Order: sequence, then structure tokens, then C-alpha cells
Amino acid sequence: MIINKLIYNPQYFIIFQVFAIIISSLMIFISSFLGGRSYGLDKQIPFESGVYSYGNTQMKIHINYYLIAIFFIIFDIESLYLYLWSVTIKIIKLESFLQGIFFIFTILITLFYLFKMKALNWKYKNI
Repeated sequence: MIINKLIYNPQYFIIFQVFAIIISSLMIFISSFLGGRSYGLDKQIPFESGVYSYGNTQMKIHINYYLIAIFFIIFDIESLYLYLWSVTIKIIKLESFLQGIFFIFTILITLFYLFKMKALNWKYKNI
């Protein structure tokens, strides 16, 4: 049972973290000496995807785009939990089944609340 002693010993984790920090710092320190440097006017120009930027790159994006993205991530993760719950539906007990139903009910309440608050509405007022 030497494996159990290695797994549950926190000293090995601390040693691993110390070595990871030392090796990362050493690689950054060495690359600062060995890496080449380039100077010039072109160094200060933003270059993205093979195209030089032109015009105003500071675009204002409405908050609805971010809200939709956050809602998508939240509901996507919840759907992952529901998939895992549905896969194990044959082996879970009644208590777990009721917890899953409560979870679905919570998701529906949240979705109805978002519709009521018009958080998913694309029409917005100019401020």
C-alpha cells in the first residue's frame, strides 16, 4: 500500500508546486537572454490575422451580446448536468430523481424570469 501513502501525502504536492514554479521561472529567465529582440516602427503597429488594422479598432459592443453569451454558457453547463443525470437515471434512487426534477424546475424558473425581465430582448434603447 505504498501508493496510498504517496497519494495522500501533501508534502509531495508542495514539492511538485515548488518545482513547477522553479522550472517556469527558469524558462522565462533563460528566454529573456536567448530570445531575439526587434526594434522599429512596425513593432508598434497592431497586426492580427495577417491584416494590418486600420480605422477605429475601439468598437462599442452592446451589453446584450455579453448577456446572451453568459446565458448560453450557464444553460449549456446545466444541460451537461442534465445529460449526466439522465444517463444514470436507472441506478439513482428516488431522492436523486427528485433532486433532478428540482434542478429542472429551477432552470425553468430562471428561464421564465429572464423572459419576464426581457433580458433576451434584442431591442434596446440608445443611451
